[in-house]
Parts: sequence; structure tokens; C-alpha cells
Amino acid sequence: MSKKTIVSGIQPTGNLHIGNYLGAIQNWINLQNSGDYEIYLFVASLHSLTGKLTAEKMRDQIEITFAELLACGLDPKKITLFVQSDVPEHAELAWYFNCVTPVNELFRMTQYKDKTEDGQSPTTGLLTYPILQAADILIYQGDLVPVGVDQVQHVELTRDIARWFNNKYNKYFTETKPLLTDIPKVMSLLIPDKKMSKSLGAGHCVELADDPEVIEQKIKKAVTATAGGEKSPGAMNLINLLHEFGDKANYKFFKDAEHDGTIRYGDLKKELSHSISEYFKDFRKTRADLLKNRTQLRKIMSDGAGKARPVARKTLGEVRKMVGVS
Repeated sequence: MSKKTIVSGIQPTGNLHIGNYLGAIQNWINLQNSGDYEIYLFVASLHSLTGKLTAEKMRDQIEITFAELLACGLDPKKITLFVQSDVPEHAELAWYFNCVTPVNELFRMTQYKDKTEDGQSPTTGLLTYPILQAADILIYQGDLVPVGVDQVQHVELTRDIARWFNNKYNKYFTETKPLLTDIPKVMSLLIPDKKMSKSLGAGHCVELADDPEVIEQKIKKAVTATAGGEKSPGAMNLINLLHEFGDKANYKFFKDAEHDGTIRYGDLKKELSHSISEYFKDFRKTRADLLKNRTQLRKIMSDGAGKARPVARKTLGEVRKMVGVS
């Protein structure tokens, strides 16, 4: 029985943070190490063009993000790890999907509404972003996409696009399904009712590459007793992080202390800072080593694209024949 294919990606919009790690990367590593799947993971360079990075910053950040994925434990020998723009077939397939996707379906996408309401420029790229996502997945005949419940809408649109194409031309593309993942909810350190995000600012998140001193300062400034008791989202956010990165006994101690009102937030913050620093100690060293040798890093990136492109070319060659341009 052939393995199911998993496809996913992450934008190079800034250094990876603990929300990225718990929300996606940790799960990718577990799926990779299970040996049960054919996995394609990529740095979503084309998607990030909807943001505000300069060309120089973009080039640098692509390499940093790739190095950070390697440092986390993603293994190019076990999976296909590459940069999206190194496989231009993604963009061509997205155009064919543009031609079968009703525009009204794009205007109803939650991500487009949220980003434009937050002030992001409503460009065509931002609107058609989900079509490129569909191409990313379907060019490798992706069976599954690991997502949280809040991201299911994009997988549903990918499945719809596959159906629209199949109905117009030929039954060819897989109808992708979400691989629902129980993602720990990581909230901002400073606004604990908002999801941790780089866009909120540096103080809101802990980056995987942060030095211990930086982690300590960020956690020290984290909001805690906003509502008191177990209803305090700031305190519970820190305790939940201790569950993910710290010792089980320490986690239980602070959770019980929060429940009975005896917790000392200064002690919690010290323990959490130490736990996160130790957890990513090897990551920081590996990341630094990779970024010292950019030539070798680019070789790994090129090798990854070399594994992905033959699969993408095969799909695109068959699609071109189906639509009549080849």
C-alpha cells in the first residue's frame, strides 16, 4: 500500500517563534519520524510577497527560515524540504486553477477578510492566495494537509478547486482532506486574548533563536494576573507553555498554585524562561552553524528543489495536455 502524501509550508516573514513550533513544526517532525507518509514541506516564498519585506530582506529571511526548519529537526533525507519559488511549476498550476475558480469563493475566505480589515492592502495576490495554496498541495497530489480547526476552510477550497478542475477537464486531482491536529493555543505574552504573532511586535512572542537573556526579559514582561484565579488568560498561557517545554512536576506545581491562589508569578516566569532556553539550546547552536555556511545551506535548498521539481513537472505536463496548451 502506497503512503499518503502530506503537503504543508510556512512563510519566511520573520524568525520562527514558539507559536510556529507548537502550532506546526513539532507536528511535522512527528509525522516525518513516523515514516508513514510521503511529505513535502516548503518555505512559502511566493506567498510572503503579499507582505512588506524588501527584496534584500526576503532573500535573507528565506535562508534563515530554511536553516531554522533544519535546526528544529526536519530532515531532508526523510522528507522533501524546499523553497516554493525554486519550483516555478507551483505558480503555473495556480494560473490554471484561477481559470476554474469562481471569484465569489475567494471574497468569502476568512483570511482575506481578516487581513484587509486589519489594514493590509487588498491586492489581487492576497485575494488569490488560496488558489496558490491549492496549487502547492495538488501539484504533489496531496492527500492530507495538517491543520488546526481554524484553517480547515483553505483545505475545503483546495478540495473544491480539484473538483472544479476535474469536472471541466478530467478526473485527475486528489480531493485533499485536512489532517486535523490538536494544536496548543499559544497566545501573545502582552495581549493574552490574541494569538501569538510576529505582526503584533517583538515583545509579544518568544523566538526560537532568542538568547536566554532575551527570553528572560520577554517572559518577565508577560502579562499574568489580568482577571485573577484560573480565569487569568495571561497566567494560564504561561502555565500552558511550561507544560509544553518544562518539567511535568513543575508544571503541576504551578498549575495547582494558580488554582488555589498561592502562585508566585515571578517564580513561574523564572522557571518558564529557563525551560524554554534549555529546550532550544541545541536549536540555537545548529542554527548558528548553518547560517555560518550559507553555501552549504543553499546546496541543501537546491537539493530539495531537485527532489520536488520532477514530481511537479510530471503533474504540470499532464495538466497542460488536459487544458489544451500542450
